[in-house]
Amino acid sequence: MSKFLAIVFLFLIFNVNGLAGEYVVDREAENEVKFISEAIWENFEGVTGFIDGYVYWDGEKLTNKSELYFEVELNTVETGNGKRDRDMREDYLHTNRFPYTHYTGKIVDVKDSTDSILKISTDGVMFIHGVERKLTVNALMTKNEEGYQVKSNFIIKLSDYNIKIPQLMIFKINEEMQLQLTFYVKKI
Repeated sequence: MSKFLAIVFLFLIFNVNGLAGEYVVDREAENEVKFISEAIWENFEGVTGFIDGYVYWDGEKLTNKSELYFEVELNTVETGNGKRDRDMREDYLHTNRFPYTHYTGKIVDVKDSTDSILKISTDGVMFIHGVERKLTVNALMTKNEEGYQVKSNFIIKLSDYNIKIPQLMIFKINEEMQLQLTFYVKKI
């Protein structure tokens, strides 16, 4: 009888875990996070590959008890101009006090999906520069051998996060910053 219970218990563990999805950012993959500013006098991109985090859901439905968290270390963002990078970190982002930006949320909707492509919508909170704001982010998850490639594009307003742009820089830095993310998550 105890052998039977042990087999049933193992079956339930593996069956339940087989339905759940738990993925972490593949830090070995070619991940890319871009912060894009298109201003009147100057356009630039801040780029980093240093993104970390996870996505989890319970059962077959992605919206069932889902949870996600992604963070980017802002000291790793590079624009190709050392002075601009230093000014961005010290004068605008204050990375000595706020070294990370992160997004915490849950999957709330899945649309027009196939077996290999998922179009998801998430509701969550974005943390930048000591400020948390509610944010809805849409993403495209494409199945691959290890897990999924995740792509997302959205816009944030710097003033929403108390990032002040000096009047002299208004023509060089756009108040609206576009974020483009392409990263990979693998099943654990």
